[in-house]
Amino acid sequence: MSGADPSVPGPAPTSATTALRRSPLHQAHVALGAKLVGFGGWEMPLAYPGGTVAEHLACRSAAVAFDVSHLGTVRVEGPDAFDRLQRTLTNDLRKIGPGRAQYTHLLADDGSVTDDIIVWWVADGRFDVMPNASNTARVRDAVGGRDTTDERAVIAVQGPEARHRLEGVAPEAAAVRRFAVRPFEWKGEACLAAGTGYTGEDGVECAVPAEVARSFFDAVLGADILPAGLGARDTLRLEAGLPLHGHELGPGITPLQANLGWVVGWDKGEFRGRRALEAERAAGPHRVLRGLLASGRQPAREGSTVAHGPEPVGSVTSGNFSPMLERGIALALVDRAADVGEGTAVTVAVRGRDLDATVVATPFWPPRSGAPRAAGAPR
Repeated sequence: MSGADPSVPGPAPTSATTALRRSPLHQAHVALGAKLVGFGGWEMPLAYPGGTVAEHLACRSAAVAFDVSHLGTVRVEGPDAFDRLQRTLTNDLRKIGPGRAQYTHLLADDGSVTDDIIVWWVADGRFDVMPNASNTARVRDAVGGRDTTDERAVIAVQGPEARHRLEGVAPEAAAVRRFAVRPFEWKGEACLAAGTGYTGEDGVECAVPAEVARSFFDAVLGADILPAGLGARDTLRLEAGLPLHGHELGPGITPLQANLGWVVGWDKGEFRGRRALEAERAAGPHRVLRGLLASGRQPAREGSTVAHGPEPVGSVTSGNFSPMLERGIALALVDRAADVGEGTAVTVAVRGRDLDATVVATPFWPPRSGAPRAAGAPR
């Protein structure tokens, strides 16, 4: 394969007059030789000198650390905090409790996804709501609360060795259960850890006050954990079949179309966008998200037309090269009426030629029994 890093989908264009925000770890990335790019209004590392593929493979086999400080944090507190979130977001907070985290959506009135969010229920009457970078103000306007993004860094330590290697740095953080939230201390400062991630691997996300973030990050890297950038974060999440806002989620795309109906608390009462979503559930979504596995290494790209025979049936939302499968992979929204199920052969129009692909189940990695594997890939 080419030594060039796969492109990261969705960086928001930034005008010369708009200053990019910087993570508390910006100088650490500069010192490490990271390639920095604009993403969602932030200047963030795309990759370090070893490259995206090396970072991707390290996450699948050992452990990496992502700076995800560009994600927002909106702190919602007070006796009415639970009710505000419950009537605004899709998922049902009654399924969890203090010390737990939950994936959820903020919908528009038409039922499409304004943002996908992780809620950290820190304690009674306190929630840290974590939206995507470009949506922080929009989410704050919807749920209230205070934007605390600039007060902390968030470091995601991911991979099969993540907890073992993090244990020597922050044992309480390393011990956090999956989708749980627990406090820990670093340099005498109060921090939070959540057993969440965006790679398909086990891992921990650590929210650390900005003033001690650099020392924590340096300690994490000193525990034989490789720094990784947005390029690897994207190829990892795509292999895991996870959606990216602005691609698999966004205006005109509902949770049902994205196969995420499980994030909707149908039994909890009203929430924004419920009526439109109920109507779609009754009729059935007109399109659904499907995985595509290319026959070769060339990936499809966002916006490429998917055809079944002579008929166009959908459009690619994300595509890239899979370092684990050594094949092109993609997610695509496909017309439900076309009846394009698993195993169906399709073509994807890319740069004037048709690529052969097959509709497959996601996640792409780890593959289901009988699915293709890269030579030498871990089992």
